Amino acid sequence: MLKKIALVLVLLVVAFFIFVATRPSEFRIARSIKISAPPAEVFAHVNDFHKWDAWSPWVKVDPAAKVTFEGPAEGEGAIFKWAGNNEVGEGSMLLTESKPNEFVRIQLNFLKPFAGTAQSEFTFKPEGDQTMVTWSMAGKNNFVAKAVCLFMDCDKMIGDKYNEGLASMKSVVEGKKSTQEGSP
Repeated sequence: MLKKIALVLVLLVVAFFIFVATRPSEFRIARSIKISAPPAEVFAHVNDFHKWDAWSPWVKVDPAAKVTFEGPAEGEGAIFKWAGNNEVGEGSMLLTESKPNEFVRIQLNFLKPFAGTAQSEFTFKPEGDQTMVTWSMAGKNNFVAKAVCLFMDCDKMIGDKYNEGLASMKSVVEGKKSTQEGSP
């Protein structure tokens, strides 16, 4: 009887491993928002890591996280490093490509709680007097990430943070615009 139970458990574990292995190895998460400002105004808030503090959703998760900046103040080559609590983790962002008012590409390197890499991109598309901003992240899922995504909705978890960050960015950009318009 014990052998039968052990055999069933082994078969279940093997089936689980096979199922996890068949899950998609690539992922992409994207969220968008319209901001009432020209692309240049929105682009400036993404192209300079120093300005992320005003709208990044992860700042609220761990306001005490240690951050450092390296390289140029903005644009290609700018580096942002962070080390925070368990929710924020530790890692770095390298701004790899920047085309003014069109897009910003970033290499994400996560160290904690799990090591991994991903590409993040912001695109800015003019739509009349507004800008459609899309924030996306794409990468490859290793076996552990595939298993985690079976039990957690990673698209919703990251996507909700992207929505929060984009809403904050909208508030910051549109707030500055309305203050400037109200100035004498």
